[in-house]
Amino acid sequence: MNKPSVPRRVVVTGYGAVTPLGMSAEESWAAIMDYRPGYQYYDWREMGIKSHYFGVVNQEPDLKTVPAAIRRRLPRFARLALSSAREAMAMAFPEGTPADYYDLLDCGTIIGTGWAGQDETQINYEEYLRSKLGSPFGCFISMPNVATAACSLYWGLRGYQNTPIAACATGTIAIGDAFEVIRSGRAKMMLAGGGESLRTSASVWNIDVLGALASEAEDITKASCPFSLDRNGFVLSEGAAVLCLEDRESALARGAKIFGEIKGYGNYSDAFDFSAPAEDKVARVKTIRRALEQAGLDPADIDYINAHGTSTPMNDVNESEAIKEVFGDRARLVPISSTKSYSGHLIAAAGSFESIVCLQALEHQCVPATHNLNAPDPLCDLDYVPEGHRHLTLHNTLNLSFGFGGANAVLVIGKDEP
Repeated sequence: MNKPSVPRRVVVTGYGAVTPLGMSAEESWAAIMDYRPGYQYYDWREMGIKSHYFGVVNQEPDLKTVPAAIRRRLPRFARLALSSAREAMAMAFPEGTPADYYDLLDCGTIIGTGWAGQDETQINYEEYLRSKLGSPFGCFISMPNVATAACSLYWGLRGYQNTPIAACATGTIAIGDAFEVIRSGRAKMMLAGGGESLRTSASVWNIDVLGALASEAEDITKASCPFSLDRNGFVLSEGAAVLCLEDRESALARGAKIFGEIKGYGNYSDAFDFSAPAEDKVARVKTIRRALEQAGLDPADIDYINAHGTSTPMNDVNESEAIKEVFGDRARLVPISSTKSYSGHLIAAAGSFESIVCLQALEHQCVPATHNLNAPDPLCDLDYVPEGHRHLTLHNTLNLSFGFGGANAVLVIGKDEP
């Protein structure tokens, strides 16, 4: 019996996103290229919410062809995730489905979330209190793994499945874990990403009361301005982003188009605070170094960094210092940007969407600018590409994600090269 060689190389053959920037990954990239932010002004002061700028997906994704037995059980975050997964699968398998090429026991799903169906759970509970009746699907809309289950059911993916919950690092962890599953030979194809939707006043207030959301009340250019002296918190957004990952040999054998390769993954914990980054930066530094080591790359090999860049006072400085510690003199030469300045913070979907941005940057050989960086913070003194999008030769990118609870995750995403 021939055993598969390990570690296997892992490539991206499809991706999809639904964000406040657009109903697809392509629309979202186009908005970034046009310098159009996806968030807008809302006045929720009567609900006790101080923040005013939010990123909302104004359309409902079209899931009419999804069987009602799946569709009716999905909270909004899972509907956004399933829509993103359908885009990813259509890109990866334009003339079929995974079943046409793989044993479905070799195909799995990892779709993460931060707060899952919290909105719908609350609404269903309030209806139960009012009428003593609620949705018969209340159990499912409360399940954090409902998006993972929906994707598995829809395509019959019977292999490895999981649902990471790690706040702002979730999407990157989902992709990293799927990468490890394929790399080990445990699967040949995986869907991986994250989804989030927090729209009820109670859900928004729960985050706003921490003082983490943007406090800017008038000027949209100061609502999400990473690495700027004007930064005052992050813009909460909803959305989802999902990637299709495959074993490279299997993808090539079936003639798939390859959009990039996942080359390295790091994941370490701050173990410091529920919301503040660890002052010693040990875990962030180790996470970046681990991803580079696994990829077999040095800092000099990285051509672009998509920063976590939340536009919060503590994170932006801490992240800048961590990059300096890893990259040394190279830190001031590599272009870095935060695309949260366009999308807002997609929470569980942030890392997976920003992984897609890295893939699009590689495809178009273009580094997106950091929007609204008009007054740079002297403590954030790296090349954050404030002047406009920059066309460069790109081979390898780094995606950084840091979440509440001390979660740190980093991916090296590069061009597929022999």
